Amino acid sequence: MVSLSSFLALFSSILWGTADFFGGNLTKKYKAVAVTAVSQSFGLLVGVVVIVLSSSWLAPNLSWNGYVIPAILAGLMGFGGLTAFYAGLATGRMGVVSPISSLSVLIPLTVAFVGGEKPSAIQITGMAVALLGGFCASGPEIRGGLSAKPLIFATIAAFGFGGAITFIAKGSEVSPIMTMTTMRLTTFVIALMLFAKFKTTGGFSKKDLPILFGIGAADFFGNLLLGIATTKGLVSLAVVMGSLFPIVTALLAFKLLHERLHKLQYLGIFFAISGVAILSVG
Repeated sequence: MVSLSSFLALFSSILWGTADFFGGNLTKKYKAVAVTAVSQSFGLLVGVVVIVLSSSWLAPNLSWNGYVIPAILAGLMGFGGLTAFYAGLATGRMGVVSPISSLSVLIPLTVAFVGGEKPSAIQITGMAVALLGGFCASGPEIRGGLSAKPLIFATIAAFGFGGAITFIAKGSEVSPIMTMTTMRLTTFVIALMLFAKFKTTGGFSKKDLPILFGIGAADFFGNLLLGIATTKGLVSLAVVMGSLFPIVTALLAFKLLHERLHKLQYLGIFFAISGVAILSVG
């Protein structure tokens, strides 16, 4: 039976994958940094509402063991990673950007292992199979050669996502909701600076605003659920389950954009499901 931690992390993958799909589509029309800035600003609004409704306010503590410093670092790395990811997707090379960025999970996974987590043999097997599935399902391809730009964007995204998840887990030890909201406050400040510098909020039309709100809300709750998941079980297990978002992005592209799935992607989906099944009995 899938544990609560695994369930929350899997649901975070669904939210992240959905946000990435719609965010990637918007960056084909608008600047990636603008899509990130505006959607993340909506994410802050969602966080404030959640705190008010749930009475989850917790006074800030500027020590390393508080939630503020990890949240700020997560916000900075997450903003950079997401902007790079969207910019990479806008190049049209999802088969390059998505697989490399999915390797971001190796950073928090390594931190968890170094920190003393010791999953069982069957859990390690399940993690390995699930990670292989997530990588293959993202559609890795090298046909037509590799240009430098998508590789650079993908690498930046991987380090940004990996660092953000690591700090999210750290801050969530104190308060997941305050960590996520402070993270979004950080990205909101970055957004204001960008808006002031370029004297524009991105030039979005009114019909784009609901999509941007949805992207921001999905990303916020994806982060929040993963943060909670890391407090309910092994961090290593949670981050692996949360790393399966490329599957959702690929399936949405298949369903909504009629993009053809490669044989390797079908195999990846099979491996991912198999990995989750192994972990559910581990």
